Amino acid sequence: MTGYQIFWPLLAQLALVYGLYALLGLRRAKIIRAGKINKSEYRENRGKPAESLVVKNCLANQFELPVLFHVCCILLYITDADNIVIVGLAWIFVALRYAHAAIHVTSNDLRYRSPIFAAGYLVLAAMWIWLAAWMLMS
Repeated sequence: MTGYQIFWPLLAQLALVYGLYALLGLRRAKIIRAGKINKSEYRENRGKPAESLVVKNCLANQFELPVLFHVCCILLYITDADNIVIVGLAWIFVALRYAHAAIHVTSNDLRYRSPIFAAGYLVLAAMWIWLAAWMLMS
């Protein structure tokens, strides 16, 4: 119903993942140059410094709930259930993921990170509920 608009939030989420990979690489290189860790320790997954571990954990998190987001958006598009409200919810979800990631790789303060995660969880749930309702009504 909205053309390809539902895919722009998907691409924004993809950009977040690529940005986190770049950040991870930069942090690891900085840690290695500073002599805090040997390159081989990353290969063998031992002794990860906190500076890179938080980014690695944040990156892993992008392949959990966001995977359900991608599937939902594709199904919304395929079933013609996408509309301006759904596209808005998709952008809200992605904005929350960016905020969650920013907190995760900086202060990593759960007082802020957890409510943002929960908000994204609820936004995504609303998208899935709309998809189910759309299919039931069709």
